[in-house]
Amino acid sequence: MTPLLDVQNISKAFGAHVLFKNISFSIGEGQHVGLIAKNGTGKSTLLSLLSGKDSCDSGSIIFRRDIRVGFLEQSPVFDPDESVLDACFNHHGEADKVLKAKQILTQLRITDLNQPMRELSGGQQKRIALANVLITEPDFLILDEPTNHLDLDMIEWLEGYLSRGNKTLLMVTHDRYFLDRVCNIILELDDKTVYTYRGNFQYYMEKRQERIDATRAEIERANNLYRRELEWMRRQPQARGHKARYREEAFYDLESKAKQRIEERQMRLKSKNVYIGSKIFECQYVSKAFDDKIILRDFYYNFQRFEKMGIVGNNGTGKSTFIKMLLGEVAPDSGSFDIGDTVRFGYFSQEGMKFDDQQRVIDIISDIADYIDYGGGKHITATQLLQHFLFTPEQQYDYVYKLSGGERRKLYLCTVLMRNPNFLVLDEPTNDLDIQTLEVLEEYLQDFPGCVIIVSHDRFFMDKIVDHLLVFRGQGVIKDFPGNYTQFRQWESLASKEESVAKANAETEKKEKREFVGEQRRKKTYKEKCEFERLEKEIAQLEKEQAELEEALCSGTLSVDELTEKSKRLPLLKDELETKEMRWLELSEIEG
Repeated sequence: MTPLLDVQNISKAFGAHVLFKNISFSIGEGQHVGLIAKNGTGKSTLLSLLSGKDSCDSGSIIFRRDIRVGFLEQSPVFDPDESVLDACFNHHGEADKVLKAKQILTQLRITDLNQPMRELSGGQQKRIALANVLITEPDFLILDEPTNHLDLDMIEWLEGYLSRGNKTLLMVTHDRYFLDRVCNIILELDDKTVYTYRGNFQYYMEKRQERIDATRAEIERANNLYRRELEWMRRQPQARGHKARYREEAFYDLESKAKQRIEERQMRLKSKNVYIGSKIFECQYVSKAFDDKIILRDFYYNFQRFEKMGIVGNNGTGKSTFIKMLLGEVAPDSGSFDIGDTVRFGYFSQEGMKFDDQQRVIDIISDIADYIDYGGGKHITATQLLQHFLFTPEQQYDYVYKLSGGERRKLYLCTVLMRNPNFLVLDEPTNDLDIQTLEVLEEYLQDFPGCVIIVSHDRFFMDKIVDHLLVFRGQGVIKDFPGNYTQFRQWESLASKEESVAKANAETEKKEKREFVGEQRRKKTYKEKCEFERLEKEIAQLEKEQAELEEALCSGTLSVDELTEKSKRLPLLKDELETKEMRWLELSEIEG
């Protein structure tokens, strides 16, 4: 199979800083590829090279002739005076595409197609850029953080959209559920090299750990041999013998292998010195509205000690406004927040990242405090906190202007934690952070002995941390749910099914009233009986095929062609199964 994209031995460096060296990979038609790497190691640069916005230092990037490539940038730029619709088509809207544009924009909560781009927020502009890429229906989609600025309903819609059909895509995202459900190949950019894993995100996590364990064992063996060879090298040249040149050359190869470094996970930071009283805050019948847009209506909530709450809801329903009222940055129209005397907030906001680019990373943190007292004679220094959040010793002494966008977000997070708060309020903390940093932050929050409120669209992150949800539905309607996000969606799905069943039963009752003749109900016709029996067999066969397909896709043993074929078949099979199940339910309601 001829690949759509073939990357051959490309390298890229900025001065002495090498991002990657002689990396190669290819992407075939229909493959869904996720690119994973730590912040600052070149993910966005690599996408920029593939899109033609930058050039590599060496090597070649070859696309199949005549294919159309669509590229979603992390921070797209538009003409501020053009309308939403013009921005989607670059002033060349084809009539048959406009209807599709309206459908996609509606899914992304963009409804005023004549609104000037200058009136839209950065998040809305990112959604229009995403719509632009999807509308043009390219052969190959390259997406940089496509889930940023999308609410949960939009993310789930985009998951389904990208999973269906024969789209070929390469994307960078920190959303692990999204990676798991959309991608069937993972590329990992690590230590200037690319590793390929033929499976979804869960498969990648298992195999990556196996790779790290194997590399660690190899380094340990090399170290043992290196100590013995070093002793031999330290002898006087005449003592080594004149035929040992090959052994000297082998020694230097061995030395480079022995000095490899595997980034070890730091110890979990478990503070015992965070005190917070029994009174946290009470939201006392608070109301807030902006013109006819209602945020809260006589809302009451008593926040409990050590509670870890998640706040979810569509964009524009008032989640961030609620947080700002709690922190005293926005005044309620009526009611009040009664906050306990011992509460010390640490607030990570979407807009709060402001640094002096000429300062060093370590100075920004040590200017806040030299160390955090963890109690029991233990403390963590500014350097140790930075290292825990994956800033290498070299990076700590770099100037801020050298940091990538994700590294700046990570530094901002460290400034919040270094103040040693006992109540963390985190507004979209996962945006632009790499997966390794997210895992460190999850461990930190799981062990955090104070209170936590998280506003986030990252479902995996929410499931790991929160035990309680406030679901903002808009116009002041808020659902108080005791559980994490996945549990809420399961409850919501069940409630929706119960509602559908209730409606179906009501319709059935109406029909029965019309169809009763004396005491007789309508029974299945012979044709319906045959169809019912046939459906039972077909549903069983489809369920078996689905289980076999899912097992095969996660096995890691398929060839590229087999992987592509089975990835195409799975969504079609699910649609067919759902259709047949609905028909089976309809027939099961009829007697006989």
